[in-house]
Amino acid sequence: MKILARSALLLAALLVVSRPAEARLFDPQTFTLSNGMVVVVVPNHRIPIVSHMVWYKVGAADEVEGKSGLAHMLEHLMFKGTPSVPPGDFSKIVSRNGGRDNAFTSSDYTGYFQNVAADRLELVMRMEADRMANLTLDEDNFRTERAVVLEERRSRVGNNPAARLAEQMEASLFLNSPYRRPVIGWESEIAGLSREDALAFYRRWYAPNNAVLVVAGDVDAETVRPLAEKYYGGLARADTPPRLRTEEPPPEAARRVTVADPRVSQPSWSRLYLAPSQRTGESRLAQPLEVLAEIIGGGTTSILYRSLVVDQGLAAHADAAYDPVAVGLTSFRIGVVPRPGIGLDKLEAAIEREIARIARGEIPAEEVERAKTRLRASVVYARDSLHTGAQVLGEALAVGMAVEDVESWPDRVGAVTPAQVAEAAAKVLDARASVTGMLLPMSGAAPVPAALPAALPVTRGIR
Repeated sequence: MKILARSALLLAALLVVSRPAEARLFDPQTFTLSNGMVVVVVPNHRIPIVSHMVWYKVGAADEVEGKSGLAHMLEHLMFKGTPSVPPGDFSKIVSRNGGRDNAFTSSDYTGYFQNVAADRLELVMRMEADRMANLTLDEDNFRTERAVVLEERRSRVGNNPAARLAEQMEASLFLNSPYRRPVIGWESEIAGLSREDALAFYRRWYAPNNAVLVVAGDVDAETVRPLAEKYYGGLARADTPPRLRTEEPPPEAARRVTVADPRVSQPSWSRLYLAPSQRTGESRLAQPLEVLAEIIGGGTTSILYRSLVVDQGLAAHADAAYDPVAVGLTSFRIGVVPRPGIGLDKLEAAIEREIARIARGEIPAEEVERAKTRLRASVVYARDSLHTGAQVLGEALAVGMAVEDVESWPDRVGAVTPAQVAEAAAKVLDARASVTGMLLPMSGAAPVPAALPAALPVTRGIR
């Protein structure tokens, strides 16, 4: 099972591809079943393989207060069988047929996928549709899996200082939004989940009208449509509730979070800023923010890397990231790792000077163009990938966007101007809407500012 970072940097990169107006990113074929299930087909005939994915429009942010971790728990439980597929047999059947499968949960969606030979598509579609409607769950299986999830939390969060810091930073950044809850859940609330909680969540959210089917690979709509109608078309709709994302109060104070642990060998510094997404807040800033993230920390030619790593010799690494694909607000992240022997107080002062300059709009027009060029180069082979189209389209539709939003992103981002990037920087890089994280080695010395490793993802989820 997987916990996804709500984000995916590849998707963020895809949103800034600049193509001619008539060009298409993935040129998918789409249709909707009579019960409301949206089906997206992404033909790619290079090899006789298909990726079959079902995305449910529900994630950790849709849980009831006090029952955090329920979306991720149900992801685990979906492998516990139906009357026709005994517990544990789903993945075994996929494997025996030469394929692989997995699942993932994020704050905004839950997904299940199988990668198989094209002639095994009907097999995995039949099994996936079966567990959409016919999950069986006894008390023993539930308790066993709850213990597995509790151990997963201990190993992936409790024993990981960077993960603990990331969890605390997001809890501090989102004061009122359900995004403040960790996808895996708080330990005490996981322990209190019941079989009845899981079944109620399943019946409320797991229905064809709340799901998106994406099939990518050596197929076309003519092949997929009759199979989708046969296996998914007869499933009953559900009366799913609206997806609520509470409004954040106006930010008034910068926050700091520190984790010190003897397992930390290298201190690091990171900051999260509250930011609009493609769907919430000042969404017109989404594409300028993608360009801004590339300018600030998108590689060895970015502003922070050149200044802190190359010119001043203060850092070993520097990066920035922003993912606009979310139901609610999202975050803009900057992360820096100091060189050995460099005091974090000195490093942070240098970072603050660069951020202040960027927030004042001091970004040359050529930086904007270079950032676009780098982003275009990073996705030149995206259409050749079996999985990229399915991932990008599935994630977008799962948060409430449309296929055309994905297909039109290149043109919209290609129109981003230096003035728009400057506006985005001025509005988002506001210390009052930020959390600075400090990850420190445990020692007898007094703590100094530091934070998350630069490699830690900006977004939330379990993979």
